[in-house]
Amino acid sequence: MFKHVEYSITTWILQLTGQSHKTSCIKGGIREENVYQKSSSSEELLGLINRILLLSRVKMVDYKVTVSTVNIATATTFNNVYIKLVGTDGESDRTWLVSVKGALSFVRGAVSTFTVSCPASIGKLVLIELSLQHIPLFGEDSWFPAKVEVKSPEGDTYNFPIYQWITDSEVHRFREGTALKVSEDNHHLGKYSREQELKQREENYRWHVYAEGIPHCMKAEDPTDLPAEVRFSFTKASEFRFTALTGLAELRLKGLAESTENWPDIDSINRVFCCKQTDILDYVQKHWKEDAFFAYQYLNGVNPILIRRCSALPDNFPVTDDMVFPSGQFSLADEMKKGNIFLCDYKRLDGLKANIINGKQQYLMAPLVLLHKTPDDKLMPVAIQLKQTPAEDNPIFLPTDSEYDWLTAKIFVRSADFNEHQLNVHLLRTHLFAEVFAVSLLRNVPSVHPLYKLLVPHTRYTLQINFLARARLISETGSFTLFAASGGEGLVTLLQRSQSSVTYSSLCMPEDIAERGVEDVPNFYYRDDGLGIWDIIHRFVQGVLSFYYKSDAEVQQDSELQKWISDIFEHGFLSQACTGIPQSFKTVDELVKFVTMVIFTSSAQHSAVNTGQYDYGGWMPNTPISLQLPPPTTKGTTSEATMLQTFPAVNTTVQGMATMWLLSQQSSDFVALGQYPEEHFSEEIPCKLIKDFQGELEVLSAVIKARNKSLEVPYTYMDPTEVENSVAI
Repeated sequence: MFKHVEYSITTWILQLTGQSHKTSCIKGGIREENVYQKSSSSEELLGLINRILLLSRVKMVDYKVTVSTVNIATATTFNNVYIKLVGTDGESDRTWLVSVKGALSFVRGAVSTFTVSCPASIGKLVLIELSLQHIPLFGEDSWFPAKVEVKSPEGDTYNFPIYQWITDSEVHRFREGTALKVSEDNHHLGKYSREQELKQREENYRWHVYAEGIPHCMKAEDPTDLPAEVRFSFTKASEFRFTALTGLAELRLKGLAESTENWPDIDSINRVFCCKQTDILDYVQKHWKEDAFFAYQYLNGVNPILIRRCSALPDNFPVTDDMVFPSGQFSLADEMKKGNIFLCDYKRLDGLKANIINGKQQYLMAPLVLLHKTPDDKLMPVAIQLKQTPAEDNPIFLPTDSEYDWLTAKIFVRSADFNEHQLNVHLLRTHLFAEVFAVSLLRNVPSVHPLYKLLVPHTRYTLQINFLARARLISETGSFTLFAASGGEGLVTLLQRSQSSVTYSSLCMPEDIAERGVEDVPNFYYRDDGLGIWDIIHRFVQGVLSFYYKSDAEVQQDSELQKWISDIFEHGFLSQACTGIPQSFKTVDELVKFVTMVIFTSSAQHSAVNTGQYDYGGWMPNTPISLQLPPPTTKGTTSEATMLQTFPAVNTTVQGMATMWLLSQQSSDFVALGQYPEEHFSEEIPCKLIKDFQGELEVLSAVIKARNKSLEVPYTYMDPTEVENSVAI
């Protein structure tokens, strides 16, 4: 008796207080809603009372509704929350969620339980509708619910993952958590909801051509144009802003940010961020001149994808045995046969117009670097040519040259490596491709689809960090444009050249390692850790997708899946079939491989090429972002003085170091690879696969940590506990 009386009184109160009450019916799969306002006449009031009395004679069934609010700043709402349950056999009334907690029911981190009563069972739940009604006393606020769990009178439990900001009074529909491909979504309400969600997503996530010849991005004029779900959290935004402002403030206080002077000596560079040291940065300052450390960075620095085994010298690199093996103990031909010679070729930089900084022309070379693996398994540089075309004024520098000739050659290589790394290896191959993967997912795949549930955690913050990169780093007034050698006119050119050289195999780590012939190079921790992560991701992805796709035909028939890859091919790889990027999926194996690459690129690969930027670039002489003098055209003309004149000016140096420091800082709301605070999957098998995935990553992390204890320079960038789930910085 009390249950149906409570239900009736609640309905009556809503009517008498002027709060809208909606009833709905289904016509052709589309819900039509009629809104009844407060009765103003006694006749209407009498009708309302008669209706309440009629309802009181009906035996009600109860649905237990548990609502969880995300535990982050600003997730709280103090306004009224309404819910409607929609099932295969009917739907509940729109019900105001009231509990003994009162206004605290929907504060951050709250888990609150309510009862929704219906005259009869509404069958298997298909979706729920949530809406806010703003209370003038509290003003408008936003609510970020995590999930809703509903227990039916029959004893079934339904999970509804939300993870969406509700900022208005509109009705928002959310599907039950069981993943469904489009062919399995047979209920007319489900189909309609799916179509409406994708229609809205196409409006929210629109493609934009930032520059011809590079991947397209999301159209947005301001971060507030981004849907709330993909923006930084309050915590992330606050910390990012604070880190940027304090870094620049420190530099200005020291009088460095505006100084266009040259560095008077090496020790003066220590004044920059002297309080922001890391263990590896300390090591770099002590060892940056050493050949072994120079070579080591090709394996475990921030650009580990350039080095490749050399089986034949390029025609434009006329190195001889006498040059590199003056004592005759080795020959190039024999060492190449044994697989002991390696090449790093910066040909993408050839002819690139270098920037003008502080009114001065800068210099950027396109070097070729030859490395030799010695009998004691050390990798050592043996020859450097700073320009691509051999000539008398383009000498091949050797370790036997004078100290500053050889050091200057290495400095030009390290500057070239910075520019190649930032625009190709880092920006293009992780940030821009991750954005394409994300926008295509959000445009084409609804939240109930298994692919969305699998990939959406790997899109976190990517769209906003990329917006900020375009606005603050590579725009006309961006710090990279103004202060890097490849900024200015050369920036887009280098991105276009890099885009044209991308292949699918180069994005798939096992194939890339094999193609470069570096499978057995000793002390290559990027390779060892990366292949370990790749294999773990691959097994996880294979398990999840094989659960939902039992045959190749199911993959081929999934129109949403095919639109996702088609969009990526068009907007990310510019419809270039020569890249090897699939234009459609024909088999489960093809799908598994591609999704593995997407997750790896957005997590482990980005960590490998981003996290160590300040470790290796915080000491400018090791990574100059630009150089002010051309390279020597003859040997014997260099000195410490010419080296200092070649280094970037003070303001150029500190802008580069401040940017690398900012982009290396981990946010306090960092989410590590394999951690899923948002519970999108609800089925038993995918949830078990997630636990197995996490367990394998924990084992790999323990192995890496144990190895690092014995290393002079630990390699931590692909330790799963240090790898962020997405491109978020």
